Amino acid sequence: MRFARRCLLPLAAAALFAACESQPPAGLVIYSARNEQLLQPILDRYAQETGRQARFLTDKEAALVERLAAEGASSPADLLITVDAGNLWQAAERGLLQPVESAVLARNIPAHLRDPQNRWFGLSVRARTVVYAPARVPPAGLSTYEALAEPAWKGRLCLRTSKKVYNQSLVAMLIAAHGEARAEAIVRGWVANLAVPPFANDNEVMEAIVAGRCDAGLVNTYYYGRLKREKPDLPLALFWPNQGAAGGDGRGVHVNVSGAGVTRHAPHAAEARHFLEWLSGDAAQGLFASLNLEYPANPAVAPDPAVAAWGSFRQDLINVSKAGSLQADAVRLMDRAGYQ
Repeated sequence: MRFARRCLLPLAAAALFAACESQPPAGLVIYSARNEQLLQPILDRYAQETGRQARFLTDKEAALVERLAAEGASSPADLLITVDAGNLWQAAERGLLQPVESAVLARNIPAHLRDPQNRWFGLSVRARTVVYAPARVPPAGLSTYEALAEPAWKGRLCLRTSKKVYNQSLVAMLIAAHGEARAEAIVRGWVANLAVPPFANDNEVMEAIVAGRCDAGLVNTYYYGRLKREKPDLPLALFWPNQGAAGGDGRGVHVNVSGAGVTRHAPHAAEARHFLEWLSGDAAQGLFASLNLEYPANPAVAPDPAVAAWGSFRQDLINVSKAGSLQADAVRLMDRAGYQ
């Protein structure tokens, strides 16, 4: 294997790397789109349990993918960790990740949360669900994602911008579930029911509901958890849609993942696989769950107590790789529907 003429050194608290030697760095090197405060405690625990060190570089997911592609066989990276299955799918389709055959990963990570070709694996689950004002919306008035497109919700719905990959993935999964024509009708209904133009982030959606500008919206649950932690009396609640009979509109809550894969030219491929297996186990899964109030991808690991208090739900079991393979279709559909 050919290596870059560099070595990697951590610089203070920032996960930056500097070129210096003509050999690969010792220990794992991770390219991560997850923030340092969410990754460092996991690496510290890994070092405590195994005595093995890992270093990382953080950046936006698109920048990391382009960096991997540009570095090619000279890349020092052993793993890519990022959010959203669409981003993982893109990296895999560009040939930047290698298949990993592992009985441990097959046992710990459900099939719908990993790449069908084993090039990446979900490590935490983020549910994108309905948040609403219980003072104005009785739970009996909620049912499915699709129902939010009905005329009863005219002028009552808030959404985050279509530019965010989380909503692109949600619409991609609607296409997977219903086909493009019905998915477009649903999205057009959402747009027609907007109380105000789409917001830049999930927090703004929730703030608008609290302010009475709308009655319900769609958010990732960990945003709700963070805000609830800051404001325990937050007058909002979560609703789990599509919980009827399995199949059709009862298919389950839309979920996405943060996940990881071993890079195609990983200098330490065997150790990277071991680390990926460790990430799917009890200790790391518990940290994933508590640090960002996400759900463990491993169903044998309990969520954080604050998250468990929101109640249980059935997940949509369509493979999350569809969020990537149908992403371009979803973006075009949202544009046609006038979802900005």
